[in-house]
Amino acid sequence: MLKFRGSTSLLCILPLSALLFLMACGSDSGPVAPGVEPEIINNTDAFQFQVTDVNGYSGTLTYSWENTGPMANVDQSAAIESGNVILTLLDDAGSEVYSGDLSVDGSYATSSGTAGSWLVRVQMVRARGTLNFRAEKRTP
Repeated sequence: MLKFRGSTSLLCILPLSALLFLMACGSDSGPVAPGVEPEIINNTDAFQFQVTDVNGYSGTLTYSWENTGPMANVDQSAAIESGNVILTLLDDAGSEVYSGDLSVDGSYATSSGTAGSWLVRVQMVRARGTLNFRAEKRTP
């Protein structure tokens, strides 16, 4: 049986430390600014991003996404009232395989890259509106 000397504060610190560690393990950006709280689904081979109401935000959000294939399909559907929003995908080797303006709706294929941990980057400059896109592993 283990016995602890001193106070029981160690018993309180261990669970708190574990919780902080788990929170730090996430690769997703957290809440960035008032009114910019992305809803993210980040699964292997499928990444979805939505912000229902951006109000003049400027900044960059980055996420790590596992893609087991060399390419992805990107579906963009946004209602950007003003400002600029650029989506960029970098493959596991750090090569840019996709860059697109989210104000242009549609479905696009990335160029061929390296499977593994991809970087999803959303750059906003005075963005206003609703943002929505998804990236999924491209299968032949």
